[in-house]
Amino acid sequence: MRQFILMTDTGSDLPESYYTEHAVEKISLGFTMDGVSYGGDENPMMDVKEFYGRLRAGAMPKTFQATPAQARAHLEPHAKAGEDVLLIAFSSGLSGTYSSYVAAAKELKEEYPGSTIVVLDSRCASLGQGLLVDYAVRKADSGAGIEETAAYVQSLVPALCHYFTVEDLYHLKRGGRVSATTAFVGTMLKIKPVLHVDDAGHLIPVGKEMGRRKSISALVEKMKELSVMRAEDPIFISHGDCEEDVEFLVSLLEKQFGGHRRFVAPIGPVIGTHSGAGTLAVFFLGSHR
Repeated sequence: MRQFILMTDTGSDLPESYYTEHAVEKISLGFTMDGVSYGGDENPMMDVKEFYGRLRAGAMPKTFQATPAQARAHLEPHAKAGEDVLLIAFSSGLSGTYSSYVAAAKELKEEYPGSTIVVLDSRCASLGQGLLVDYAVRKADSGAGIEETAAYVQSLVPALCHYFTVEDLYHLKRGGRVSATTAFVGTMLKIKPVLHVDDAGHLIPVGKEMGRRKSISALVEKMKELSVMRAEDPIFISHGDCEEDVEFLVSLLEKQFGGHRRFVAPIGPVIGTHSGAGTLAVFFLGSHR
C-alpha cells in the first residue's frame, strides 16, 4: 500500500484514466477563450478536439496559473488528516504555479506540523511531467516512502528529455519563443523547428528542419543520441491533434526502440495554448537534457 498521497497538476497532460488507475490526485490548471473560463477547480475543461478546432479557427486562448488558495484547497484536507503529500509541479520555468504550491505548503506546514508536504519542481511540461509522475508512481508502489520517492524523482529531472516539433510557428511567436521574423520566414520556407526543455525548464530551439517528416525524424535522431533507457523505461508521446504524425513517429520508434512501452496522449488545452495545433513531442530518459 502506498505510504503517501501523490499529486500533480494537469500541466502533465495525463489523461483522466491515468489519474484514476494509478490513484494520483490532480490539480486542474485552466484557460480562458472568448471570455469564458475552462478548467481550474470551478469550471469544466473543454474537450481537446473542440479546443484544437477553435484554435485552428483563430481563437486566442490565455492560460492562468494555480493560485496559493487553489493549492491550499487540495493540500489542506490531507495535512489536516496527518497525511504526507508529494506534489510534482509544472515547470517553474514556464509558469508561476510551482511558487503557488510552495507558498501553500509553507502555510500548511506551520498549521499542521504532523504532515509532510514535499513540492518538487519538475522542470518538465506536458507528458515530460507525466513521465516523471509515472516514475514516481512505480517507485511509490514498490514500497518507497515519501522522502525516498522524492529523492528518486529529483534525480531523474536532469535526465528527463523533452524533444518536440511544431506544425505552425505562430503560437511560439505569440509566446515569445521565436521572433516574428523567424516565424514569418520559417512559415514561408516550411522550416519546422525542433525544440527541447532545458535544465531550467525553459523551451529552447535546438534545430531547424525542412519539412514535417524531417523534423519528426530529427526527434528520433535525438533519442538515438541521448537515450540511456533501460528495458523497463517507457517512451511517452504527446501531440496537438495530429494522429497521423503520431503514427509516423511510432513507426520510426518501433525500428529503433521497439522493446519499450509507449504511452500516447493528446496535449491538453493549457499546454496547447502555447504550443499550438500540430505539436508532436517525445519524452524519454537520457544521459542529459
